[in-house]
Amino acid sequence: MDPSHSLSRPRLTRRDLLGAAALLAAGPGSAALGGPAVAATAGRIGAVQEVVGDAFARGGSAERRLAAAADLYLQDMVWTGTEARLAMKLGLATTVRLGARSRLVIDRFIADMGGVLDLADGATLFDRPEEAPKVDVKMRSAYGVIAVRGTRFFAGPSRGVFGVFVERGAVTVAAAGVTRLLTAGEGTDIPAPGRPPSPVARWGAPRIAEAMASVL
Repeated sequence: MDPSHSLSRPRLTRRDLLGAAALLAAGPGSAALGGPAVAATAGRIGAVQEVVGDAFARGGSAERRLAAAADLYLQDMVWTGTEARLAMKLGLATTVRLGARSRLVIDRFIADMGGVLDLADGATLFDRPEEAPKVDVKMRSAYGVIAVRGTRFFAGPSRGVFGVFVERGAVTVAAAGVTRLLTAGEGTDIPAPGRPPSPVARWGAPRIAEAMASVL
């Protein structure tokens, strides 16, 4: 499967990517990186937990079909086919699920210190247990930026808009100069890229079920 709608970015070799990982500057709210810790985490950063249907990853110019236990690396672009589902374990405690026809780039993710994920298409469910240490993670998309520190939330298409819903914990959603704080049971809608998120509202059970069904 060729992701004809893939992100426009240079095709780097694995050596290039590992070298770049060692030089990553700490972003806002991220832990500073360096020394042996970087060497230990710059390569493999996770693995596939389960996959239904077709799922693939591309790092540099190499494309790989994903199966359970397949390794995942920094800067991998991961995508799913029609009717597919994919669950990935990043670090020790973070699970990221993708629904059908979804694309996500593991832009910066250093073990359990946090990082940046780019959601290019489709729907995702981010899940980190409450008892796990808090980490700073940002999820970016064309619709806005979601900032999270240990939680479970959905982001993706929902009833004709880009919806964000928090099942547990809290996130902030920022777009078009507006920031919304969501806590458990709350959601917000972004109708189009460049538009601000709607006022925070509680999602009803039917809408929550629809969202979760698209990624589970």
